[in-house]
Amino acid sequence: MDIATLKELHPDHWNKAAAIRVLAMDAVEAANSGHPGMPMGMADVATVLFDKHLKFDASAPHWPDRDRFILSAGHGSMLLYALLHLTGYEDMTIEQIRNFRQQGSITAGHPEYGHATGIETTTGPLGQGLANAVGFAMAEEALRARFGKKVVDHDTYVIAGDGCLMEGISHEAIGLAGMQRLGRLIVLWDDNSISIDGDVAKSDITDQAKRFTAAGWQVLSCNGHDPEDIDAAITKAKSSKKPTMIACKTRIGFGAPTRQGTAKAHGSPLGAEEIAATRDAYGWAHAPFDIPGEIKSAWEAIGRRGADDHAAWAARFGEMSDRKRAEFNRVMAGEMPKKFFGTIRALKKQVSESQPKVATRKSSEMVLEAINPVLPETMGGSADLTGSNNTLTPDLGIFEPTNRKGRYVHYGIREHGMAAAMNGMVLHGGIKPYGGTFLCFTDYARGAMRLSALMGIAPVYVMTHDSIGLGEDGPTHQPVEHLAMLRATPNINVFRPADTVETAEAWELALAETKTPAVLSLTRQGLPTVRAEHKMKNLTAQGAYVLAEAEGKRQAILMATGSEVSIALAARDLLQAEGIGTRVVSMPCWELFEAQDEAYRRKVLPAGPVRVAIEAAIRFGWDRWLFGERGKREKSGFIGMHGYGASAPAGELYKAFGITAEAAAEKAKDLVAGRWAPDPRA
Repeated sequence: MDIATLKELHPDHWNKAAAIRVLAMDAVEAANSGHPGMPMGMADVATVLFDKHLKFDASAPHWPDRDRFILSAGHGSMLLYALLHLTGYEDMTIEQIRNFRQQGSITAGHPEYGHATGIETTTGPLGQGLANAVGFAMAEEALRARFGKKVVDHDTYVIAGDGCLMEGISHEAIGLAGMQRLGRLIVLWDDNSISIDGDVAKSDITDQAKRFTAAGWQVLSCNGHDPEDIDAAITKAKSSKKPTMIACKTRIGFGAPTRQGTAKAHGSPLGAEEIAATRDAYGWAHAPFDIPGEIKSAWEAIGRRGADDHAAWAARFGEMSDRKRAEFNRVMAGEMPKKFFGTIRALKKQVSESQPKVATRKSSEMVLEAINPVLPETMGGSADLTGSNNTLTPDLGIFEPTNRKGRYVHYGIREHGMAAAMNGMVLHGGIKPYGGTFLCFTDYARGAMRLSALMGIAPVYVMTHDSIGLGEDGPTHQPVEHLAMLRATPNINVFRPADTVETAEAWELALAETKTPAVLSLTRQGLPTVRAEHKMKNLTAQGAYVLAEAEGKRQAILMATGSEVSIALAARDLLQAEGIGTRVVSMPCWELFEAQDEAYRRKVLPAGPVRVAIEAAIRFGWDRWLFGERGKREKSGFIGMHGYGASAPAGELYKAFGITAEAAAEKAKDLVAGRWAPDPRA
């Protein structure tokens, strides 16, 4: 459908869609960077969606039962910003549109969660929004099953581009959504056949319709510039019991005389001459950023359209019992019930008394068995490693199409899709997700984990088999650099607990947190209980603490995490037997220790004694604690990995790589005696 026909048959629609297009052109031109083509191409689809289908109230952007709209093709961010401004979101002023991509504005180059109301998730890394949307839709299903359709009854809409569908994460996401029969999930594919390099056919020949159909989706198509065709497709999608993908055939840069339908409209400003010609083609005689009052008023009416639905929802919500209302508000706010903390303390006391020797993955299971019954908002899962990750407890039940009250997800071998879906669940609200795989496979989940940290949300990543201690599976599965990679990522708390007590404390911190994701690095091999004396206080919350004090003059400090804490304690025994007073510091979470004040850090790591760090991972990062924080290089040493592991029983590997109490004690003795030499492997 060409511009003349659109204007003749659908004049009101045309004017509203044209407002999106000119704002996108003007903002990208003013910033001298950005992607105008996608908003210009998808403006008709977005206008129909917001005008006729999307349930929202611009004056109440956090209304829990609003439909969710996710722009997975985040490079087209001006589409979203224009919609938020036009429909009357208070914070999305015309000045913010003018300051697109500028320092201090809420209109970042790609939509960023928390910058502006109406941005449901951070997108830009392609495919992430699509995969987040699967989590949004799963959360909606789970909460509807728990609280009822009267208060939870909404759809999730996604605009995705060719790039989103080429990214591997899309395959994981659509497979999971199809299997789960997420009928409230509707994907609007911007089928414009153009990527930055040019025609998509240069790099991809996938039949996307057949691909989605094979994954269990309903697949529809429409002319992405025909409002009636778009409306009919979305209407049909809303009645499906399967997730729906609508292929919206569009022209990128719609209306730009020389750039429409080409890569030149994709990722750079159109230029003053092209913009002027496009304005002429549109019949738009207004100045940059000037939206005529009648068009802005028409859009604001759309923004108010959901007010009646919102009021009706509030009335239904008010009819619920006080207890159920309070519980709904609690889980949507991410608050912990009081009995949660008491449950953790009781478990710690029991463990300190019984002192089990178990792998910390089993410790984690013990914690989950205690807390899942008192936290109905937890939703667990694993990327096909349930029996290895120990993430399923008997009370959960399986989340599946026939049981939406189930709280455990079989994600399949989809680490990246799992992590992104967990992000979506957190962003939706009402769910505290955790998901498991091997620590080595954080490589597969990394893109979504980084976005957890960037957005400031708090899913829990249960990463087991965290060192050479996993044994015979060998170096392909033995993480050595992964702790360093995770610790190098801002705003992630990496917990490596030494026993069940520290594991319980780590879970307490991870679940109570709302702004920082957590990684629980857990062992395959059994570990002794090192915290035999019960403490009410959560010592892990300090990041590091003195586990065993030196007897006599303090000459050495052994620092360790996880499975190596017990090695440090054994090394301390050897050193104390030779009259070398040795302190052992357990460091379950570097990030939390770094956040402590100087006085506390000085108390734990005072100047003077030699320092030896023990961890079955590479040294990277340890120098901060070895010869930073009042330490000295010539009085520090490291016991750990300097390369990849090997395939053998765990005990043999620890000996082969020199991660033993004897090696740690010898290192400390050499340092005390002044025998220091630079380690060429460091």
